Amino acid sequence: MRKALLLPAILFIANLSYAQLGGLLNRAKDRAKQKAEQKMNQKIDNAVDSALDGKKKSKSVKGTKDGNASGEENIATNELNTEAKFGSASFKTYSKFDFVPGEKIIAWEDFAQDAIGDFPDKWNTNGTGEIQNIEGKPGKWLSVAKEAVLLPEFITALPENFTMEYDVVCNPEFSFYSSAFFCAFVAAKDPGKEFTDWGTDKNGPWDTKTGGVRIWVHPEAAGGNVGHAGYATYEATQVNLRNEDNTTQFFNKTKNTVHVAIWRQKTRLRVYLNEEKIFDVPRAFNASANYNTVIFSRSGSWRPGDRYLFGNIKLAVGAPDTRNKLITEGKFVTHGILFDVNSDKIKPESYGALKDIANVLNENTGVKVKIIGHTDADGDDKANMELSLKRANAVKAVLEKEFGIDAARMSTEGKGASQPVDKNDNAVGKANNRRVEFVKQ
Repeated sequence: MRKALLLPAILFIANLSYAQLGGLLNRAKDRAKQKAEQKMNQKIDNAVDSALDGKKKSKSVKGTKDGNASGEENIATNELNTEAKFGSASFKTYSKFDFVPGEKIIAWEDFAQDAIGDFPDKWNTNGTGEIQNIEGKPGKWLSVAKEAVLLPEFITALPENFTMEYDVVCNPEFSFYSSAFFCAFVAAKDPGKEFTDWGTDKNGPWDTKTGGVRIWVHPEAAGGNVGHAGYATYEATQVNLRNEDNTTQFFNKTKNTVHVAIWRQKTRLRVYLNEEKIFDVPRAFNASANYNTVIFSRSGSWRPGDRYLFGNIKLAVGAPDTRNKLITEGKFVTHGILFDVNSDKIKPESYGALKDIANVLNENTGVKVKIIGHTDADGDDKANMELSLKRANAVKAVLEKEFGIDAARMSTEGKGASQPVDKNDNAVGKANNRRVEFVKQ
């Protein structure tokens, strides 16, 4: 029996590249160490429990699933959406969240124009991927189940101040030994040829990466009920800075969806997973480099069913100058207050943008504002008008309840889709039209 199991393992390892093998062995070493520590801790816990209670206590694991559901284009809820039963994050959990999106959206990808089962039209890859739905989650997602490097060809410039956001989902049984999910910001001379250099996580003389900054997430860390994330900066195939850490924000069995937010301010890099800021690096980006390319990637899978799905990609530019725009110019516009689809329910990740405007209002107690909601042109005009007013009222309510702004200082209005600031025939234009304005009275 042991020989029968040993032969497939030998064949599997023989097919790995040197780089993949090195990474796999390191992960196996970490896993073994953590498992040994876990067993020792478990023995100690059991001994203490027996002494105190006269019996061993049994433990149950909540939120796990007994198997994977079948299906191709539409991924079943019980396979991917395991976090739903635990409830969504509240504003309270985001109390230290200081991420504020850029003031103008320059790229938005929700794959709305692509057919289910296809690879997206505006992307390139050296592998494969396909558009899928996830039951219980809105929109379309790009599923990547095998090793691949993915290039969004519509992103051709990255200014010195930008924000990048996207969502990542994995299957609940995602293996510790399968690849992390990477996002890189690269200074490429020829992106169409160079993007494949940012694939497999190579090291040493095999590494052909040049100038760039790379961030990754993985839904399981060695030995614990947590995931992990990291970053590395590259110059001339050399790693300048690198760090990684465990996080509770992305864990395959109980929290298998994560919102990633990345903020560049000249050389500074800040990375957020949901409400948690995990990295704040003063000199990650090279001030003289021309970063112009975004690259997503993953290496191979230990389990054939392990896959990542990602979407809701938003790239915005500019550092919001809230105080100057509201107090001096008389109007501040934000795309950072987000709502559930066709709803006035504010998403918790809006906390940073709300806190930003609340700080200005608290520092200028004599200022009154009108909060104006705007939608894109999708749907019925009357419904959009009503929805935009409900959203403006929701913003007012949160500013009063969470930040102590006197309700008498705020009035509201809904404009629906009647005052677009961009075209309504593409995803970027629609995203810019969905906004909240604060007008000084």
